[in-house]
Amino acid sequence: MKIAIIAESFLPHFNGVTNSVLRALEHFAARGHEAVVICPAAARLDELRGKGVPVSAHGFPVHTVPSVPLATYPAVRLATVSTLRLRRLLADIRPDVVHLASPFVLGWKAQCAAEQLGIPTVAMYQTEVPNYANRYKMPWLTQRLWDHVRTVHSSADLTLVPSSFSRDQLSALGVQRLSLLGRGVDTEQFTPTRRDAAFRKAIAPNGERLIGFVGRLAAEKQVEDLRVLNDLENTRLVIVGSGPMEPSLRQALPGAHFTGFLSGTRLASVMASLDVFVHTGESETFCQTIQESMACAVPVVAVGRGGPLDLVDSSRTGWLYQPGALDDLRARVVDLAYDDAKRLAFGQAAQRAVQGRSWESIGDQLLTHYRSVCRSYAAS
Repeated sequence: MKIAIIAESFLPHFNGVTNSVLRALEHFAARGHEAVVICPAAARLDELRGKGVPVSAHGFPVHTVPSVPLATYPAVRLATVSTLRLRRLLADIRPDVVHLASPFVLGWKAQCAAEQLGIPTVAMYQTEVPNYANRYKMPWLTQRLWDHVRTVHSSADLTLVPSSFSRDQLSALGVQRLSLLGRGVDTEQFTPTRRDAAFRKAIAPNGERLIGFVGRLAAEKQVEDLRVLNDLENTRLVIVGSGPMEPSLRQALPGAHFTGFLSGTRLASVMASLDVFVHTGESETFCQTIQESMACAVPVVAVGRGGPLDLVDSSRTGWLYQPGALDDLRARVVDLAYDDAKRLAFGQAAQRAVQGRSWESIGDQLLTHYRSVCRSYAAS
């Protein structure tokens, strides 16, 4: 097959959407398919510094289209390309299917262009954009954004959702063509064998329990909720990631160790070195970092909304707490941080729970969905 991936965000900005696209490309290459990526261009200054969007990924070409920075988060770029230009680009590429990775601005225009050209589309619902409006102090936009989500995903030939919560969410909006597709986890990269005694000694010289968060330091992740853990004795917070909230978080979490952005084996090593993993964001459609911490045999405390509902078996692999119930968040962390036997048992159960969730299996399922959509499109 030949697949055109329309990525609402891509390298050098790394997030869940970027990771999923890269994993898909890796799988397409292994299975002998063709692919092209279309994504927003980086800032001109970044391009001049050699930090722009790569010209290829896993051997496949990457095309960029004009973009502007999101005012509240300049690292995120919003495409300004016209539907006409996208239609011409897709006509030149001639893909069998168009993959819309977290479609919203660029993805919606590409959906329209593909429909005009008679090319089937598969949309990946990955970002709960409407709920970001409240976090960025624009609550009046929420309903309009949900209306747009309904329009985009109702127009696609199939929408793949990463969790049962997301499936129910879109179904309630009236979106009909939905299928569940989770995410894989690399258990060779994320493994308890990467636990780093030297790292632990450096930041917890008195044997403090390490309580960690991994993700973008942005408003929607609600990392500031970790302030309720500031005064826990014999513990230290570890914050992995970068983003616009970092300066204010350093003030709110004065005793925390901030690592900055990490990836690859270094990220895996730090995650495996944690004692408890905490995720606070209420707008997660999946939450890949939960799976990765579980693969490292690190138990999870996560907010009980969105993707974590499928990932965390509360009272066995970790704990879920009610959104906004920060006293409960604190109590759940205390329960694991100070009980070595329970923490070990939860961590071992977490590791067992994610075995077999390979990216290879997810990639094959994705290709099966493509073929099904193409057959249905040809028959209609």
